[in-house]
Amino acid sequence: MIRILSILVGLFFTVALAWSLLLGLLNFEIPHTVEHDFHKHPKELHLASDGALGKFDRQQLQRGFQVYQEVCAACHSLRHVAFRDLAALGYNEAEVKAIAAGTQVPGIDPNTGEATTRAGLPTDYFPLAFANDVAARAANNNAIPPDLSLMTKARHDGAAYVYSLLSGYQDPPASLPEDNRPGDGLYFNPYFTNLNLAMSPPLTAEGQVSYGDGTKPTVDRMSKDVSAFLVWTAEPKLEKRKQTGWPVLGFLLFATILGFLSCQQIWADKKKKKG
Repeated sequence: MIRILSILVGLFFTVALAWSLLLGLLNFEIPHTVEHDFHKHPKELHLASDGALGKFDRQQLQRGFQVYQEVCAACHSLRHVAFRDLAALGYNEAEVKAIAAGTQVPGIDPNTGEATTRAGLPTDYFPLAFANDVAARAANNNAIPPDLSLMTKARHDGAAYVYSLLSGYQDPPASLPEDNRPGDGLYFNPYFTNLNLAMSPPLTAEGQVSYGDGTKPTVDRMSKDVSAFLVWTAEPKLEKRKQTGWPVLGFLLFATILGFLSCQQIWADKKKKKG
């Protein structure tokens, strides 16, 4: 009797819980905030490095590096990337040295021991855009520009987010409430979470960067190229990982089949005897 009573009580609570869950689902409504109504999902972006067999387009990576160097480097750092890493983009040793030498990096005066700057070496990492957060805020409307080394890994939708953000600046729509319109020093971008950001449009006109390979430098093209470059900075070993992954998967498949056949061979007689 007690067991039946316990089952009935448990069944009652289960039904009550299921009923509450059903009512909650029926009454659930997505809150319609301004951000929800005006925020856009990133545009589609197809890069040569996409997919299981994708490889970097090194010409595009060089164009993207040029965009970073001429436009983005004034505010954003690449503190996890060394100049010598640029050899993976197709630059030869002399070109890497020239790129490094064209950048001033922090150093120490050997005669006085005081902090100074010197020409970069291939072994140096890209210097910080600002000496500290105070300087960064003072130059960027109280906002700290993020480091871009791992940006495509740190943001949902990765390269597509970066591409959409760079090419998505526009005037706020007329239907946008007055309280949500960009204030002084802010710019409307529907691909940014809260719609308004402190970064002014970095890519504003065709020809802002002159490509040496003859590619037409439209805002869309420059946005795609620098996004591809940031995919490389976030995962420079991407190609090697894919090249290693396929043989590993092949070996695991072979080992699985071999293990199955071995099991069948070893246990076949025992199963017969047991039968």
